[in-house]
Amino acid sequence: MAIHPTAIIHETAQIDPTVEIGPNVVIEENVVIGAHCKIWQNATICKGTTMGESNQVHMGAVIGHEPQDLAFEGKPSYTCIGNNNVFREYSTIHRGTAPESETVIGNKNFFMALSHAGHNCHIGDEVIVANGALLAGHVHVDDKAFVSGNCVVHQFVRIGKLSMMSGGSRVSKDIPPFMVQDGTNLIAAINIVGLKRGGFTPGTRKAIKQAYEILYRKDLAVSNAIEEIQKTLSDPEVICLIDFIQSSKRGICRHRRVGDTGSRSNTAEETEAVFEA
Repeated sequence: MAIHPTAIIHETAQIDPTVEIGPNVVIEENVVIGAHCKIWQNATICKGTTMGESNQVHMGAVIGHEPQDLAFEGKPSYTCIGNNNVFREYSTIHRGTAPESETVIGNKNFFMALSHAGHNCHIGDEVIVANGALLAGHVHVDDKAFVSGNCVVHQFVRIGKLSMMSGGSRVSKDIPPFMVQDGTNLIAAINIVGLKRGGFTPGTRKAIKQAYEILYRKDLAVSNAIEEIQKTLSDPEVICLIDFIQSSKRGICRHRRVGDTGSRSNTAEETEAVFEA
């Protein structure tokens, strides 16, 4: 184990012999760090944090500190981190608020510099949270979502898989899977690039496009749009989209219309052209 002599490590911490720990690192009590992790200089791993294998915690990052929540009573709560995550400079991840609750970070996620995930967030796998993006408490982010730089996400919001938030945007409503969100609670388009990179077949991409058209371009109430989609489409990823919408407690972001602030949305013709490319 390579531990710099200036590191401060609590005697109850369980650290795999392959972990590398840099100068001035602080590791508090009841921390578990798995094999092949690297903790860079001046990082802090706070009590109640469990970390899997091959994670990197860069300079000044703080993992598992007390939540920024007035309801926190100082009782034990936790931060659970999977494998192969990267936490860049001065990123912050806070542990759960309620006693015995937890913040959960999955596998292969990338938190860029100055990003933040608040108490009781649940982050899936292969999520990117870019520089300065802020996730409030109890936010759920599903697999392969992309939260761009300086985005802000209200507490209890859900961000669906393979969705993308445009830089500087903000949400207090749920973002359905496969969508590009922009401005304030607005959907601009489908995340076409993400679908292609995710290996979705042309048939599935076409089905998602058809569902998008019904949901966002036919001026239907959400319940009526769902009913029409269920009658006409049976692709498993479309079913995933419908399940997400039906389980939403905050409601979903609406489609951009003329006069809405922010970047314009793709026209139907532009969306069609990209899908056929």
